[in-house]
Amino acid sequence: MTATADLAIRLARATFNRALAEADLDAIAPLLARDAILVTGSDSAVIAGRKAQLLAWKREFASADRLIYSRTPGNITVSPVEPIAMEQGHWQGVAADTGRTLASGSYAAKWRKAGDAWVIEAEIYLTLT
Repeated sequence: MTATADLAIRLARATFNRALAEADLDAIAPLLARDAILVTGSDSAVIAGRKAQLLAWKREFASADRLIYSRTPGNITVSPVEPIAMEQGHWQGVAADTGRTLASGSYAAKWRKAGDAWVIEAEIYLTLT
């Protein structure tokens, strides 16, 4: 179960990264729990709920100085008693027009298995550069 869950979460994260790069809201939506929470890295703004996050991504995708964010998982810890897991890793924001990294840091994401899929319940980001 642990190896299968680890792989499924890594694949879901890769799908999320690809959706961010391609500005694909339809691919992001099923990866977020309905009440997913995101805490941003710089100002600790809280974006609560799937709809709010999709709206925030839609604004980001339309921005003239859009960043393309990616997350690289390091450790994924799967709970042996609940259908949940914690992902920890490194994130970066790269300017879409120049490819230059403008921000980066560490993150943690809590996932929950919902049916056959893993969805993000919460993410918290720390800006380090």
